[in-house]
Amino acid sequence: MARKNQKAPWEEEEEIIWVSKTEMKNDMLELQELGEELVALKPSVLEKFPLPDELAEAIRDAQRFKNEARRRQLQYVGKVMRNIDPEPIQAALDKFRNKHSQNTAVLHKLEELRDRVIADGDDAIADVLEMYPAADRQRLRQLARQARKEKEQSKTPKAAREIFQTLKDLNDEEF
Repeated sequence: MARKNQKAPWEEEEEIIWVSKTEMKNDMLELQELGEELVALKPSVLEKFPLPDELAEAIRDAQRFKNEARRRQLQYVGKVMRNIDPEPIQAALDKFRNKHSQNTAVLHKLEELRDRVIADGDDAIADVLEMYPAADRQRLRQLARQARKEKEQSKTPKAAREIFQTLKDLNDEEF
């Protein structure tokens, strides 16, 4: 007579991994936070993300709602996300954040270059021409003189803005 508790030698033992209730809750909260980040994005940006139809619709609804309805909809977004693989979405969000950070860094560098052009004049313009051979030396010199004059007279920095825009256009043409 065979015993019920004994396993046959050919049966494999399956390892059971116990997940605590707290771990499950933390995972759900992480998914809900990811959903909140997605809801905060503009619809034009969301179109570039690999979202299933049900999740995309839930996010669009959450963007429309206010107050308590929005909170409940965010919970629903988290629930929908439990049934899908969040890795591609997280990767796309990280890529978006990185691109945004890179753009911000480039703009800061261009602002510093503009300030140097205004302060140093021809020396900084020579550096600009080295970086961007298509730049117009005469126009940059004229704008730099104008910007210094505006600064001395405490006028609006119209020429400084134009220098920045010129540098930004030159940078965009390069890439």
